[in-house]
Amino acid sequence: MEEYFLETNNLSKSFGKQLAVDNVSLRVKENTIYGLLGPNGAGKSTILKLLTGLLRPTNGEIIFNGHSWSRKDLKDIGALIESPALYGNLTAYENLLVHAKLLNLPNSRIKEVLEIVGLENTGKKKVSQFSFGMKQRLGIAKALLNDPKLLILDEPTNGLDPLGIQELRKLIRSFPKQGMTVILSSHILPEVKQLADYIGIIQNGKLKYQGEIEQNKDLEKFFIDVVSG
Repeated sequence: MEEYFLETNNLSKSFGKQLAVDNVSLRVKENTIYGLLGPNGAGKSTILKLLTGLLRPTNGEIIFNGHSWSRKDLKDIGALIESPALYGNLTAYENLLVHAKLLNLPNSRIKEVLEIVGLENTGKKKVSQFSFGMKQRLGIAKALLNDPKLLILDEPTNGLDPLGIQELRKLIRSFPKQGMTVILSSHILPEVKQLADYIGIIQNGKLKYQGEIEQNKDLEKFFIDVVSG
């Protein structure tokens, strides 16, 4: 039986009578990039929030690194879900300093992650003066502070210009080589095709497909076929 770094078994989440995530069983291999695809409102962000403890499952379980997920595992998980929570009146370094103190991390780690995301030369520039792409990269730096084994990114290229997308793509592709497993959600199919090793397709809260991405396959046509049943 194949072992996975992250699994969900019949994971479900209801909000009142609305079933947002319906018996989803993900299988994510270590040091790979797993792309979670689906139309807007399909349940992708809800799944990511379940994986990071922002929401509690209604049913099902999460297996992380060979054991049942608990809040202790958050020390090994980094996440950027929706817009990064940043202080506009502080510099990039100062923003990360606040977070590093909460996590009891050394200040040397701040310099390391700023270099990883290419923000080491922003100096005294306030985050309120950053471009959208720079804020996204700072959000990723924040998620990298604890040197996570699992990095979760929700629509990381949303709102970026073509150059910003290219830079971020290169950055994300480098993470598995650094010993990180990445799960990212997106509705931009060409982007996922260039980034992901495996994909899962979500429609109406259900996992309709998961498997290795095939570069010679027309992903857009395949996606439409899957979601349209």
